Amino acid sequence: MSNKVYPSAGAALADLVKDGQMVAVGGFGLCGIPEALILALRDSGVQNLTAISNNAGVDGFGLGMLLATRQIRKMIASYVGENKEFERQYLAGELELEFTPQGTLAEKLRAGGAGIPAFFTQTGYGTIVAEGKETREFDGKHYVMERSLVPDLSLVKAWKADESGNLIFRRTARNFNPNVAMAGKVTVAEVEQIVEVGELDPDEIHLPGIYIHRLVLNTTPEKRIEQRTIRAAN
Repeated sequence: MSNKVYPSAGAALADLVKDGQMVAVGGFGLCGIPEALILALRDSGVQNLTAISNNAGVDGFGLGMLLATRQIRKMIASYVGENKEFERQYLAGELELEFTPQGTLAEKLRAGGAGIPAFFTQTGYGTIVAEGKETREFDGKHYVMERSLVPDLSLVKAWKADESGNLIFRRTARNFNPNVAMAGKVTVAEVEQIVEVGELDPDEIHLPGIYIHRLVLNTTPEKRIEQRTIRAAN
């Protein structure tokens, strides 16, 4: 197999992670999160991380595990509603939060991956989101300047990859993963299947391997359901 494929999540991260890094993690809630890579990040013992993610998992799973161990110093996120420890740390002043509208967060990552240092958006103008940021008027409308995000390390989840790192995502599990992958200075992808180069139909590839530096195979992810609601038995 190619030199992008590593034998484990821990091996893939061993020489990459450092204290104080900015780390972006794909997923939406618990959908499409790189479970093995998050666990390996926790087990690495790194501290004072700035974590970029739509949210921070739930208590005891996903990025919630790193909040429990106090390895995250700052979150850049758009949603905090499913994680009680996240809420507790933030309200207690123990966790710094850069609260970012969801579409703005997606664009900050996309722009970072495209080499665009900043952009203007109407979202957040006149609110606390705009505090301390440059604003400008275009054609009679007010805009906020947002800086793009270029994390030191990106961790993403895909369904299938070839040995060159070309990725195919599975339905809604795609979510933030492509933007996170593109933005990272170094990107590690966790996948459920790895095939030889040439086995993937080029028209089915969602993200080209140029953005992926390392691959980890996890054939049995838990894929925990965030809130499972079922109908009562008759």
